[in-house]
Amino acid sequence: MITEAPKLPESLFHEDGKFNLYHINEIYKVIAHKISRKLTEELKADISITSGMWGGSYLVANEMGKARTNIVRLYCLVNLPQNSPLDTEENFERLMVLYHQTFSKTFARYNLNFVNPRWGETIPYSNSQLPTTALQMWEQNNRVKFLRAFFVWNKATWEDSVIYDTIRNIKVIKELLDLNRRYQPKTSLEEYKFLLQDVLIIYYTLQNALTSDFLEHAEPIMTNLLKKFLGGLHDPKMIEGLYQDVYKNAIVYGLEESLEGPYKEAGLDIHRVEDWPVDKINWVPDQLKKKVGSSLLETFAGFKAHLEQKAGGTVH
Repeated sequence: MITEAPKLPESLFHEDGKFNLYHINEIYKVIAHKISRKLTEELKADISITSGMWGGSYLVANEMGKARTNIVRLYCLVNLPQNSPLDTEENFERLMVLYHQTFSKTFARYNLNFVNPRWGETIPYSNSQLPTTALQMWEQNNRVKFLRAFFVWNKATWEDSVIYDTIRNIKVIKELLDLNRRYQPKTSLEEYKFLLQDVLIIYYTLQNALTSDFLEHAEPIMTNLLKKFLGGLHDPKMIEGLYQDVYKNAIVYGLEESLEGPYKEAGLDIHRVEDWPVDKINWVPDQLKKKVGSSLLETFAGFKAHLEQKAGGTVH
């Protein structure tokens, strides 16, 4: 059942040009709602789509959701229903066309010009039967580099989808952080920077679910990494040193541990997430919903409350 339409925010940037991440999240919600209604009418079936930010920059935003770093890439998660008309190639293509057209039209209101849509890429470590796919567009004004949307095949709330996707993201970062693999320095500093950014995202997303022992071990390392990240990662030696701190201190294993137990109780192995039944895509145990999902929702509720307090009324 499609609910009342949310409204687009009046602005996307603060006076100094920094993004407001609460407003970005609202834009993704509006677009999902709009396309849900459009496809429900066209296909004569209930096409319920949810969406929100991917990437975790909101975890270190200020109290009003203002980004503390320059955002140069926009990411979102889009959750699609299974066993619907979208299963056909024709209707999925229609979904992609609607999405890239709506992205272009909506963000143009904020002087972001997204063009050259590409879609269909299969995302590694997603479900082998119904893999996550991506749509990417590039921004002509050079305000950001690109917008990338991940389409995940099961209806879910945004916060559940974020938690579920951390399983996949942990498998991605473990490619460079697995202590059982021989360390081989990478030639690309960008690869290290992306890795360190993802470590921060996962750590602060799952913070309320991490064990006390691991928090005591990891907090000084992650606090230092966050401080350096917010200050800008430019010095190759510093970047290599931060990577070594994360690698040698087995940070990825503590992150795995926070998810492994709750999913294992439900008979699911996070190390084989690609082989899970398709009905478990985007599924999250209650334990993680309470510890992690509630925290994510509270973060955005806090942004909204502070924005409304400053505006003296409801914000859109």
